[in-house]
Parts: sequence; structure tokens; C-alpha cells
Amino acid sequence: MPLERMQYPDIAPAGPTYSRAVKAGNTLYISGCTARGTDAQGESMMEQLDVTLGRLVAVAAAEGGGPGSFAKITCFVTSIADYQLDSQAQKDLFAKHFDEQYPANSLIEISALAEPGLDVEIEAVVILDQ
Repeated sequence: MPLERMQYPDIAPAGPTYSRAVKAGNTLYISGCTARGTDAQGESMMEQLDVTLGRLVAVAAAEGGGPGSFAKITCFVTSIADYQLDSQAQKDLFAKHFDEQYPANSLIEISALAEPGLDVEIEAVVILDQ
């Protein structure tokens, strides 16, 4: 099965050394998305989460997927304590972007992301044709 390597510069620009997504059959692997280059960069984790989830859903939609197509996400945050400060906002954002069709989800704390002002990065596995 050939791999398709895709970029989405208008949705979630990728760096020069990786693809934003790789499709293998009906599985779409989306590399880590952040709020980089948006007004949310440097703002609260919930503002970054909103932009990041929106970007992921938009990439999936560009390939024919929807909120219910997400099988798994992995969330990397610079502080789990800060991320969980407003659990209601977090729940509301996940409900908004996934239409309450939640994927499997892992949360991992890391020391830093690629640029200052980025505190949330999420990668995803999407099953298309759902």
C-alpha cells in the first residue's frame, strides 16, 4: 500500500522536515498540530487547545473525515496542572470539536514545545470512510 504524504499550508502549516499528514489506505496519521502562527500562540492553554483541535478537524475534513473519524489523539502539554485548571472549558472544547464522539486520548506532560508560547500539541490517527 503506497503512502501519501500531504501538506495543508492553509490549515496547519508544517515545518520543512516533515509531512503534516500521511495516509496509508484509509488511515490518516496527522503529525503534531499546535496554535503556531495564530493569535492563540502565547495565550492560555484553552485558547491554544481550541485552535489546535480546529486545525486537526479541518485536516481530517480535507480528506473526507469528520469528528467521529478520530480514533486516537495524543496531547502533549507543558503543564498538566495548568491544562486541568479549567476542566469545564476543556470538556466544552472537546464536545465542540468532536461532537461528543470522543477519540481515545493520552495526555503527556513535556518540558517544552518547538517555539516559545506554545503549550499544547496534539497528534492524531483518523480512520477515513466512517
